Amino acid sequence: MENIILSHKEISHKTKRIAYQIYETFVNDNEVILAGIANNGFIFAEKIAAELAVISDLKVTLCEVKINKQNPQNVVTTSLNVDEYQNKSLVLIDDVLNTGTTLIYGVKHFLEVPLNKFKTAVLVDRNHKKYPVKADFKGLSLSTSLQEHIQVVFENNNSYAYLS
Repeated sequence: MENIILSHKEISHKTKRIAYQIYETFVNDNEVILAGIANNGFIFAEKIAAELAVISDLKVTLCEVKINKQNPQNVVTTSLNVDEYQNKSLVLIDDVLNTGTTLIYGVKHFLEVPLNKFKTAVLVDRNHKKYPVKADFKGLSLSTSLQEHIQVVFENNNSYAYLS
């Protein structure tokens, strides 16, 4: 059984709101790195980048972050070299903050490099975390049971999130 929790229009509105929040946070910076966790987190980062291009003159650089979700202790890799994001402002982005495992290992990777500012953003925050990690910018906070799963589907004109 699937319950739609976010429609295409709602995801679009939440993406725009998060873009404005990021712009407000980094308004005094020239550049911001949007580091999206591979697959849906990176797609979400691309959508935020597109909104930022419309509303701001910030230079936005996209970075894809690859984390083995089954074994997050493995090496985290990024599409940018360390010197391309060192001493810059960065937002780590994922679609769903579930247990916090993926996000905390992503945070750990970027903490090994000096950054100007470091924030996190998610489309849906499940509120069932194993780790002390939070999203600075979130589209929707939702308390669910541990047996329920949230899935985000990004399609060109029909993105949605559902609970199963």
